[in-house]
Amino acid sequence: MTEKILVLGCSGQVGNQLVKIVCPEELAITGLSHAEADITRKNDISNVIQESKCSLVINAAAYTEVDTAENKKDKAYEINEKGTFNVGEACHKAGIPLIHISTDYVFDGTKNIGFTEDDLVNPLGVYGASKNAGEFALRKVLNEHIILRTSWVYSATGKNFVKTILRLGNEHGEISVVDDQIGCPTSAHEIAQVIIEMAKQIIFYKKQDKWGTYHYCGDTEMTWYAFARQMYKVISKLNGCSVPKIIPITTDKYPTEARRPRNSVLNCLRIDQVYGIQQQPFVSNLSQVLKELLAIDVPDRRQN
Repeated sequence: MTEKILVLGCSGQVGNQLVKIVCPEELAITGLSHAEADITRKNDISNVIQESKCSLVINAAAYTEVDTAENKKDKAYEINEKGTFNVGEACHKAGIPLIHISTDYVFDGTKNIGFTEDDLVNPLGVYGASKNAGEFALRKVLNEHIILRTSWVYSATGKNFVKTILRLGNEHGEISVVDDQIGCPTSAHEIAQVIIEMAKQIIFYKKQDKWGTYHYCGDTEMTWYAFARQMYKVISKLNGCSVPKIIPITTDKYPTEARRPRNSVLNCLRIDQVYGIQQQPFVSNLSQVLKELLAIDVPDRRQN
């Protein structure tokens, strides 16, 4: 018998990877975009989940525009809090477990070591606050859930740091990158792999007493500046293109609408202890994404 998984938000970075992932024959994944399943429409999303006849729902739908959220608070909360509640309530009514994706931005970044699932949350901006509100709403309405917090997500699709730096590097011979914020870059592909592994254990191995909040991110801590340098180190090996000058700057030299945590590192010990999932190597995942991007639309700067 084939077990079905429903992915909401399949046009986002992680959602896109979830519907592409290779699964065992006994598992089938169906993805729905915002246009096909709007999580802010309570009755509609309830009907979608009920009619899907799925064994598990993955909610990858979210409002993720960190800076824009500061001026669009109502929209951020409508999607990240109300929408998450609607999905959780629909899953509760249908008797279906849920895996929900959250963020490191629920923390304020003031620790000097990785944040654990039990650390107190204290978001610095609207995006983090709205995601935290969504976590709280989900915990109230559905017991059979997993909240998976992750950080610094990048992929070959959507808006992310890797694509921005590649664009700026191609347009300019010199770019400035923040060097006093620390995190663990995490590819959307590896997050998708982690989620499917958790889903398989829930569906096939009945790990249904392991609900709650978990952290997952890549295995290497670094600043945004170090991330950019590592990108071009890999790129130079892939196609030998020239490397722009990368200048380290402090956060105050790069003002943004929303404040970012100084430390976004997540402690991932719990997910290893409970699900046997270990952090994946950063360089191999970055190389995979860069190969995809270079093959798509990143020109060789030697031709400019």
